[in-house]
Amino acid sequence: MAAVVFEGVWKKFRRGERHDSLRDLVPALVSRLARRSPAQGLADEEFWAVRDVSFEVRPGEALGIIGPNGAGKSTILKLLTKILRSTRGRIELNGRVGALIEVAAGFHPDLTGRENVYLQGAIMGMARAEIARKFDAIVDFSGVEEFIDTPVKRYSSGMNARLGFAIAGHLDPDILLIDEVLSVGDVGFQEKCVARMRELLARGVPLVFVSHNLSAVVELCTRAILVERGTVRFDGRPAEAVAEFRRARRDPIASGAQPDTDGIRITDVQLLQADGDCSPLFHTGQPMTVQVHYHAGRPVQRPHVAIDIHGVDGIYCAGINTRMDDYVLGTLDGDGRVELVIPKLALLPGCYTISAGILDAQGIRPLDLQSRAYPFSVVSERRDFGCVYLEHHWRHDAGLDARSPGETTVAPVACAPRRLTAAIAGVGGART
Repeated sequence: MAAVVFEGVWKKFRRGERHDSLRDLVPALVSRLARRSPAQGLADEEFWAVRDVSFEVRPGEALGIIGPNGAGKSTILKLLTKILRSTRGRIELNGRVGALIEVAAGFHPDLTGRENVYLQGAIMGMARAEIARKFDAIVDFSGVEEFIDTPVKRYSSGMNARLGFAIAGHLDPDILLIDEVLSVGDVGFQEKCVARMRELLARGVPLVFVSHNLSAVVELCTRAILVERGTVRFDGRPAEAVAEFRRARRDPIASGAQPDTDGIRITDVQLLQADGDCSPLFHTGQPMTVQVHYHAGRPVQRPHVAIDIHGVDGIYCAGINTRMDDYVLGTLDGDGRVELVIPKLALLPGCYTISAGILDAQGIRPLDLQSRAYPFSVVSERRDFGCVYLEHHWRHDAGLDARSPGETTVAPVACAPRRLTAAIAGVGGART
């Protein structure tokens, strides 16, 4: 049985001024009725923020909702929490809902943090004794114990978000709804939140998660929908949804290079799997081929092709070019393609973009450059951390003097190390 049902839901809003007097309201209503479109049920100043959106979330599932600003993501969550009422459609939530939709949403500004914890628990239908049992865990998780008896109107946005998530995640919700509000927290707190959401998922609590942090969506969610202009454009695996989002929004020409149409330009870049299929989805440790197609209007002597890979969070993961590898292309003329073959992709699960460039013979001046224009996602059977996969094995010397050879146990492991905290420095590539 689905814990969350969102079936054929529509929601409209009205643009324009609001009328505070009867004198202004009456002619405005007459004008609105005269202009109403029977086909869509909309007046000229009205618009659909959500249009015929449907999905279900079952116990233990995590649904990610992604899309550009203004797409309708937060409106969907507000409809789920009944902050807003749908224009048409059916919404069902089976169980107690823990929600963090906006910073300080549901908090009374004049009450202290302590009082707001009890207020929120009462709103969720919990007995005072039950809230008291969980109070210390909530305060400890939030990290605001020093200010728990201070009115929340004195809290910063980050403190509000900390306390709000701690309440939503610890008062035994049957359904958890989380908006992008977590972005106001620091990195350490965000990681605590993700860990807590994993715990709830493991217990079977369904999750609806709206975020612009695409890596977090891929890492945490079991399914994702891409929303654009109030409609669902894609519904499927998180990595594929993110790749579709990045592909739809890519800027094919970088601002730093103006292609010389009489010289050489990149006509296409294709990302190929081992079987030759063009795909935005790859697996850690599997092959990947980057094909750079070009057209040279006149002969270009000894150019270089460069490929950069960036994480969606901006981390520079790799910079590769033919000049550093001493691979000479010779003179290029007419149409052709250059392939970069990666036998084992050493990237961990996440979202990435590829930049492709053609440089002059010295490898300095871009002749054409397409910056972060080709998105792809990486998945793995394991839940590894970081951005780079390192092949390795473990060695254990038990009960031995450090100077004696003794017996050694070697255990090869197909997993990655814990998260690396330092960013990877780039040394070449397309230098984007």
